Amino acid sequence: MPSEPELVTVGRVGRPHGIDGSFFVEGASAREDAFAKGGTVLVAGEPAAIVASKRGAGGRPVIRLDRRVERGAELAVPRESLPPLAEDGEYYVFELVGLAVEEEGGRVLGRVRDVLEYPANDVLELDSGASLPLVEACVREVDVQGGRIVVARGFAQPE
Repeated sequence: MPSEPELVTVGRVGRPHGIDGSFFVEGASAREDAFAKGGTVLVAGEPAAIVASKRGAGGRPVIRLDRRVERGAELAVPRESLPPLAEDGEYYVFELVGLAVEEEGGRVLGRVRDVLEYPANDVLELDSGASLPLVEACVREVDVQGGRIVVARGFAQPE
């Protein structure tokens, strides 16, 4: 019996745009082709074709699907449909969730609960309550296969 494909969230159904069923995609993937006309996304596990796509205010994607969907619903794609990463050391942001975070020297700070998107840079939100900027000065190493992120000292509050 084949296993279910691993799904990756690429956005959520946001507020309506116009009266034809189009909507803004909230938390949209940065991949240019993620919401291309003719593409398919999964909503509640069911495929939905993208029948119209454009950029709205602030460059956010605005799409219309071949059926009505509920506001707030997750838009997902099978992980295997993602393009391969170009270089070693590259990773998808969703792969960071669940990784252990430790300072240089070995002090464990927690696990990544979420990656928050801010205008200046993304932020790692840890299950310990700490928030760390996802910038080169802070993040020294990301080892997805090894399940850990190493950060520079001085970015997290001492215990």
